[in-house]
Amino acid sequence: MKKITLLLLLINFSFSAQTDAKIYTIINAISSDSIQKNVKTLTEFGTRNTFSDTISTTRGIGAARRWIKSKFDEISNHCNNCISTFYQKDFVTKKGNKRVPHDAWVVNVIAIQKGTKYPNKYIIMSGDIDSRASDTMDFTTDAPGANDNASGMAGTIEAARVLSNYKFESSIIYVGLSGEEQGLFGGAGLAKYAKENNWDIIGVLNNDMIGNIQGVDGVIDNRSFRIFSEPVPANETENQRKLRRFYGGEVDGISRQLARYIHKITKTYMPEMNPMMIYRLDRFGRGGHHRPFNDLGFAGIRIMEAHENYTQQHQDIRFENGIKYGDTFEHVNFEYAKKLTAVNAITMAGLASAPPSPKEVAIGGIVEASAKLKWNKVEGAKGYKIYWRDTTSPTWDYARYTENTEFTLDGIVIDNFFFGVASVGKNGHESVVVFPNKIRR
Repeated sequence: MKKITLLLLLINFSFSAQTDAKIYTIINAISSDSIQKNVKTLTEFGTRNTFSDTISTTRGIGAARRWIKSKFDEISNHCNNCISTFYQKDFVTKKGNKRVPHDAWVVNVIAIQKGTKYPNKYIIMSGDIDSRASDTMDFTTDAPGANDNASGMAGTIEAARVLSNYKFESSIIYVGLSGEEQGLFGGAGLAKYAKENNWDIIGVLNNDMIGNIQGVDGVIDNRSFRIFSEPVPANETENQRKLRRFYGGEVDGISRQLARYIHKITKTYMPEMNPMMIYRLDRFGRGGHHRPFNDLGFAGIRIMEAHENYTQQHQDIRFENGIKYGDTFEHVNFEYAKKLTAVNAITMAGLASAPPSPKEVAIGGIVEASAKLKWNKVEGAKGYKIYWRDTTSPTWDYARYTENTEFTLDGIVIDNFFFGVASVGKNGHESVVVFPNKIRR
């Protein structure tokens, strides 16, 4: 019996320790020079305010979004047209919108790299196209928006450049979103478009400010970054809310599981980095472009720098009281932006290489000295990982591999832990963990 137990432990260890050499190659291929050039170009459009010039070829949001699309098209040309690009747009009006100076189209730039096995399953990386001056209604004053958010947009373009060299089972979407500063209009429009077109979204990685390492608090840190995620879906039902009260799951919604996936893959392949899981939708009282997706029930998180400098956000360029205000090019640390771009790239590569998550995970074991789990068979999965953790732990700390679709964890008291199940592919890549959504009688 001891030999069998030891063998199982060794099998479990081999699966938990398995890594994919391709992921390291992706990390090494991300170029800080490429990100720097793209940030520089974006800042040179003067302002990218959503309501700025759309006709000029050199200034305003129109020129910026056409240039972004041309970059995606250029990448596609180098991978035998593996990426399809298009504009997705919605009309917003001044009436009833305090941050809209005039009626206009809010235009997003979409680039889709179709998956080979699950073409309707999508992992999305987004950056914001638009920038703003101190007054968000001011669409003529220069607003270079170097860190906020040319850094996130440049990172998205760079991820597309690198990942386009590979084929993945699920689809990857690279997005430039507009209208963020005026009310998250671009994200709302694309989330609605995704819903109407029945996109099966694995998760949305919203990148908003990934290039600053020196905070207004004086801290300089080029290794830490934040992952913001809401605890449970905003559109959960009243019945789901009631079940949580008795069975747990207050911090185990789909967006929180996506955050845990990013934390795990970062610590596996980039252990020098310090991913900080922040247990809130976004910064205190503020918002980002993942929120509209969350509102419709999609998993979505925000990746951003750990230490912000507020003198370089939403500020007219000026020198005042000894302080240089403005979101300008010289403040962006491109090696740091490279690291956070790599975090996105390996997350998408891992998820797009994995089988789908189980849809139904049932759990039982009330008044027993064991936890009993059962889940649906997943097409393309070689096996499954059962995860569990202390109820106060932010991460999945223990795991057991099995090739069955049900398993009993003997000696693990269900009252003392939280549990989840992920699918595992033949290549070792795992899906996002699914928290139990049914009670096993």
